[in-house]
Amino acid sequence: MNVTASSADYGQIALTASLAKKQQEAQGQTALQLIESTAVTVPQPTQVESSKSSPNERVGSNVNIMV
Repeated sequence: MNVTASSADYGQIALTASLAKKQQEAQGQTALQLIESTAVTVPQPTQVESSKSSPNERVGSNVNIMV
């Protein structure tokens, strides 16, 4: 059994691989943009705000867990 591929077959394989790579890169960029768009930033209290807050507002902000 003689298994050979012509140069046209190699060209087709290379083109298919190139298109698949570009598609994967586009999907990766889309996924990264989606992840970045869902990121939530939590504003940190300033010194003025933290001095105005009562101790009860801070309950649960520090949790000690021992395993």
